[in-house]
Amino acid sequence: MEPTAPVCTTRHGAVRGRLATGGVAAFLGIPYAAPPVGALRFRPPAPPEPWTGTRDATRYGPTPPKAPYTPPFDTLIPETTVPGDDCLNLNVWTPSPGPGARLPVMVWLHGGGFTNGSASASAYDGSAFARDGVVLVSLNHRLGADGFLHLDGVPDNRGLLDQIAALEWVRDNIAAFGGDPDRVTVFGESSGAMSIGVLLTEPRARGLFHRAILQSGAAHTFLTPGPARRITAHLAGELGIAPTAEAFAAVPLDRLLAAQTELRAEIVTRPDPALWGEAALNALPFEPVTDGLALPGPDCGVGLMAGSNREEYRLFLVPTGRLELLPETKVDATARAYGLDPAKAVEVYRDGRPGALPGEIFDALATDWYYRIPAIRLAESVPGTYVYEFAHRSTAFGGRLGACHVGELAYVFDRLDDPAYAPVIGDDPPRSLADAMHGAWVSFATTGSPGWAPYDTDTRTTMIFNTTACGPVDDPRAAERALWDGVR
Repeated sequence: MEPTAPVCTTRHGAVRGRLATGGVAAFLGIPYAAPPVGALRFRPPAPPEPWTGTRDATRYGPTPPKAPYTPPFDTLIPETTVPGDDCLNLNVWTPSPGPGARLPVMVWLHGGGFTNGSASASAYDGSAFARDGVVLVSLNHRLGADGFLHLDGVPDNRGLLDQIAALEWVRDNIAAFGGDPDRVTVFGESSGAMSIGVLLTEPRARGLFHRAILQSGAAHTFLTPGPARRITAHLAGELGIAPTAEAFAAVPLDRLLAAQTELRAEIVTRPDPALWGEAALNALPFEPVTDGLALPGPDCGVGLMAGSNREEYRLFLVPTGRLELLPETKVDATARAYGLDPAKAVEVYRDGRPGALPGEIFDALATDWYYRIPAIRLAESVPGTYVYEFAHRSTAFGGRLGACHVGELAYVFDRLDDPAYAPVIGDDPPRSLADAMHGAWVSFATTGSPGWAPYDTDTRTTMIFNTTACGPVDDPRAAERALWDGVR
């Protein structure tokens, strides 16, 4: 081992990292909880076993069990798999390893629909944040049935409990890596942001983070207990087992993962609310189980930034060819399922998109229902929240992919050269946009302000991140937003 390799001491033992470019130190695969296997499977996270000596932390640790993304998304969304049981681990990038620096801390929660994703993807390398004076932490947590399936006799939301355990690790250990445990910003995308939406009202998470950035997800994604039980019973029936933790633990892992994939496909094919409840619309059979929508309110004590991408749903329409094939009847049925008057909704959305295909109207509807309106509702509930919209249209797929879901990540992490992002961001991604977005995220974590005015119901100021018109706009697409008043 190189004599200059950095060493930091956690409460469970010392870890040796590695030096990256620009003087950044990386510590990878540090366990924050015990392996969730055997008697600990489907249980709350338990503390890791302490170790003697200095633990090697130069390679990513194991990732939680998950099936691969189905084509074509397996080539579009960053994903890695590292085998092993010790999957509740985290990574730290810091410009100043050792106590005393008290730098702002950012904790990343990856996306993946609560069934995919990991902190081990090169796409989430935190070197750029550390370069700019932030200690960056990324973490793995349990996914799918292990993390979110409702089972009697064991706690719900085990994946969220893992996230809380990792945040407790940050509170107790991050000072040893140069971080300030009193200046922690948690940020996440898609299901990572949806997790934050729940953590904002979770008493056990209170005080563990002081600011939060929610990218393409907010507080509207959950299952209520009744549908959660029905989903568990359905999955158990498909596997031919009792709907108990013990029975699920006995199912071979590859069979369980395959059944999870088949379950989601069945929900997409047959989106019946009587069968699936909330999952009939969001197609997420594994998600936080709560009693209903809970917005944090003005006394949550956390500074917030929230936003979405202008054409989120194109990620799911363009690569599959559905954008050009989707019929007008599907648009009408979707508007009705969302609680809108189909004729009025289509008229309003088409006014802003003359000549748009039905698939393009569907994208606008689904983007608002799934991502934009929940971010707005969060901002309305917590005064002082900053709102943004990512509007840069990728050149990928002949420019049709647009400002789609996950499209902002390369710019936020300032990793435009990472091959993992190339299929989505296309050719010649603008450096100026990465400078603007990454800089805003760092500024928010450091000062509490990303550099524009907060959102309020008078001005509804929204920062538009684009290369052609980058700047704040008051109440963008107001008529479309107003459609959802009292609906979503």
